[in-house]
Amino acid sequence: MKSRVEIHIDAPLERIFPLAAEVERWPERLPHYRYVHRLPASNGERRFAMGARRGPVPVRWEATQRPLPDERRIEFTHTGGVTRGMRVAWRFEPSDGGWEVSIEHQLKLDWPLIGGVAAEWVLGPQFIEAIARRTLRRVKVLAETGS
Repeated sequence: MKSRVEIHIDAPLERIFPLAAEVERWPERLPHYRYVHRLPASNGERRFAMGARRGPVPVRWEATQRPLPDERRIEFTHTGGVTRGMRVAWRFEPSDGGWEVSIEHQLKLDWPLIGGVAAEWVLGPQFIEAIARRTLRRVKVLAETGS
């Protein structure tokens, strides 16, 4: 499953990037996030346990994060939960006086028989993209209002 969701944000990158990178603050900034807890990690990695909601359905996962501000990118690798192994990239590209912010997901489930169908028809559109769209819409509001 590969997906990309994007949104145009009329705010400086210096305001947008921290909203995306400071995942510890997502529960206070993004109402659909239930929690984000920092986990012990080696090699200076940023590792987190994260929980969100897709409608009434709670979801959880663990991930490592690599903020790459010089490359205008933030990378995540899911290390636990149903989406284990998923690669996520936030990208920030200048556009029309603002920024095009996108979130790309790549997930290959190794579940016998149903992995591809589950990723393409259920997890991708119903959970991963839905949560990402909601995240981008909220980051847009926060960045454009200076909150």
